[in-house]
Amino acid sequence: MSTEKRLKKMVHKYVLLCFCLLCLAGVFGVESVSVMEGESVTLYINNTEIHEDDDLMWKFGTENDPFAQINKEAGIFSMSDGPDGRFRGRLILNHKTGDLTITNTRITDTGLYKLQIIGAQMSSKTFSVTVYAHLPVPVIIRDSSQCSSSSKCVLVCSVVNVTQATLSWYKGNSLLSSISVSDLNSSLSLPLEVEYQENNIYSCVINNPIRNQTKHLNITEVCQTCSASARLPVPVIIRDSSQCSSSSKCVLVCSVVNVTHVTLSWYKGNSLLSSISVSDLNSSLSLPLEVEYQENNIYSCVINNPIRNQTKHLNITEVCQTCSDSVPTPRILSISAVAGIVAAVLTLLIVAAVLIVAAVKVYICKKHRKKAEEGKC
Repeated sequence: MSTEKRLKKMVHKYVLLCFCLLCLAGVFGVESVSVMEGESVTLYINNTEIHEDDDLMWKFGTENDPFAQINKEAGIFSMSDGPDGRFRGRLILNHKTGDLTITNTRITDTGLYKLQIIGAQMSSKTFSVTVYAHLPVPVIIRDSSQCSSSSKCVLVCSVVNVTQATLSWYKGNSLLSSISVSDLNSSLSLPLEVEYQENNIYSCVINNPIRNQTKHLNITEVCQTCSASARLPVPVIIRDSSQCSSSSKCVLVCSVVNVTHVTLSWYKGNSLLSSISVSDLNSSLSLPLEVEYQENNIYSCVINNPIRNQTKHLNITEVCQTCSDSVPTPRILSISAVAGIVAAVLTLLIVAAVLIVAAVKVYICKKHRKKAEEGKC
């Protein structure tokens, strides 16, 4: 036999030996297992029962020390809390089959779990476990910074605190766009431009390999015109106290603050009396009105934009008091109060008179004493 043939035969034997060893070792790839955070997952070893002389060990990640072990012959059925105590109180080991259950799974439980069985024959198995966080419902809002077009509406769909997830926009069942993330606790945002008046069905979907959450778009609700995006405040009506020269007229002022693209108006019944408009952002508006104190007409002040309005009705009796009503009424003292004040004044006068008389008497005595030191006053 030639050297070349001998070499080929040795290679064939070597390959066959390696294959047999792999079969004996039970290495047939990695089994992938997925689970939602908080749920339980069981890693099945597919053995009906552990043999009496088998030594079974579970390891996690790159750790060499097993966190779970069974040796029936030696009577060993042990479990630890695993690396960093991550499995504390959450492991269940089937003493008969060796299957491992992890309860109340956490994102940090994601990784490789290696099973090694040493007995009559050696075998091993590896599980790749992925724990997915619960998916939030996507949130759809209008992008208020994109308000230059009157016919287009720019929306943003977003989610926060997601891991290994994909966010997508759909028009009916057709995928329009998508974005993915694999990092822990990430945020995703995806824009979409639509027409204000269109009737297509849009939805924003967040999904991972085992779950999804969908938010359907209500264009009428979310995609208002730019001028209608802000809620309208109720107008405020006050009396202009600086205009109090007339006894029969009342000057009122209706006002609103922080408004955009709106009109402020005074109505008498259903008839428009006056109005003022503004298109700037966060503006203030004021509109005066002069009425009679005693009239019975119905007045109202209205703030409106193309799709909404707020109305404040005028109560003349409450708001439009006469100028004299606004000045504090002088306080009238009672008779008893006046008598008390008079008595107090008289008492003070009497005390003052007595003090004056005593002072004069002392002065006279001192003067006489100088003239006659032996004399008495």
